[in-house]
Order: sequence, then C-alpha cells, then structure tokens
Amino acid sequence: MSMEKKQTKEGIINEDFADLLRKNKLKVTQPRLRVLDIISEKTAALSQPDLEKIVGKDIDRVTLYRILGSFEEKGILHKVFDLNGTATYAICSTRCSAEHHHDQHIHFICSVCNSVYCLDEVSVPKISLPPSFTLHAIAINAVGLCDHCNSAE
Repeated sequence: MSMEKKQTKEGIINEDFADLLRKNKLKVTQPRLRVLDIISEKTAALSQPDLEKIVGKDIDRVTLYRILGSFEEKGILHKVFDLNGTATYAICSTRCSAEHHHDQHIHFICSVCNSVYCLDEVSVPKISLPPSFTLHAIAINAVGLCDHCNSAE
C-alpha cells in the first residue's frame, strides 16, 4: 500500500485504507481507519486487549470487537491464536476476500513473549490430500524465540 494520507475535518485519512473499506462495502470511519493504521504498523499480530490499551478511550471495547469481527469476515484481517489461546489479528494478504482467506503462511509464536508473527516469506509445504478431501485452510504454527527474546538471553 502506498500509504497516501490526507487531512480532513475528521482527521488524517489513509486513502489506501479508506479504499479498502469501501471495496469491502464498509463505511469509512475514524475507528476503523485507526485500527487498520495501528495493526499495519506492527510487526507482530495484536490481540484485542493490546489494541484496547493502544486506542485508550478513543474506541470502546464493543466497537473494537465489532470492527475486528467485520474485518475478519471481509478478509481484511486474519485471526491467529497465541500460546495462551488469545486471538491475535494481522493484516491479510491483498488476495484475501470475504469468500476465502489466503493467509496460508507459517505463524511464528515466541515462547517467551508470546508474540505472533506472520512469516509470509517462508514457504508452506505442499499438502497432499486423498482425492475425496477438499482443503479450505492451512494453519501451521512454529514456536520458538523471536529475535528480541533471543538477543535478550
């Protein structure tokens, strides 16, 4: 995304995110734009509680919950569970849609800090299924130490 931003009376709007919302038939609102902006700036997936801490009182818990749900439903975000079973969210590939997520990549979960990283550059092995099986999704989690925790030890 080119991250072109413009100033409006509501605040600064990332036009790429605004276009993404319109393309998915979602109203362009500051809370939705803010969530996309926050998640896109992070290298690791974020949980709803982490997002709540970042947005403070700007976005209430129910609104944030609805935003994350609609973004996942539309293929804007994908959900990955950390080692504690907490849902974390990351930006989807531009190939994702409401009909099908294409987030078939490895998720790395740090066993120390519990951060979840999407490893898009790591190839997912080819899965050979019996003829009567249909593949809908692949979820591969790798667990170990992230670069930050590795350098701290």
